Amino acid sequence: MLYHVQIKVMPLKDLLDPQGKAVLGGLHNLGLESVQDVRVGKHITLDIEANDANSAKAIAEEAGKKLLANPVMEFFEIELIN
Repeated sequence: MLYHVQIKVMPLKDLLDPQGKAVLGGLHNLGLESVQDVRVGKHITLDIEANDANSAKAIAEEAGKKLLANPVMEFFEIELIN
């Protein structure tokens, strides 16, 4: 069966997010002063062929740990869509 999986990769909360700070500065330059903080991450979708939802989630977990996220600087969350 084909499973659609979303992986959200974000910088760790304790680390500086330079891209987020640049976006925040741009928003303030546009007059959107009420925005207090911005964190920029990655949204990755995978279509995984697997026997069941748990297997699909395990494959996505392995992909996140081995390739998609840097555990020193990022964390990731997995969401099964179907």
